[in-house]
Amino acid sequence: MNIEQVREYTLSLFGVTEDQPFGDDILTFRLEGKIFLCLWLGGGKHDIKESLEPRLALKLSPERNEELRSQFAAVTPAWHWNKKHWSDVYYEQVEDALVQEWIKESYQLVASKLPKAIRLKYLQMN
Repeated sequence: MNIEQVREYTLSLFGVTEDQPFGDDILTFRLEGKIFLCLWLGGGKHDIKESLEPRLALKLSPERNEELRSQFAAVTPAWHWNKKHWSDVYYEQVEDALVQEWIKESYQLVASKLPKAIRLKYLQMN
């Protein structure tokens, strides 16, 4: 996937909004105000000196983060987030279907934590 494909796929999920609360170099994607994905646009204060490769940060369960990190070199502890709950994904190094699967998994994790009345509409839509 390229950066536009990541953005388009993420915005195609029901109820997703985007904003830039951390500056011009990061897009955040939210469900009901809760961040589930951050997409690095390049440049700016969120550069990682060791790697300028395109990346995104996903919120996943601690167990799932450990599993993906052990299986894929392109999945690492999130540079600027809680490393237990967030992983950086160098999405150009991974098959498109996996990136989409992980984005949806992050979305569903956040949806599952919403109040029941709100949660049901998101879990049924996707």
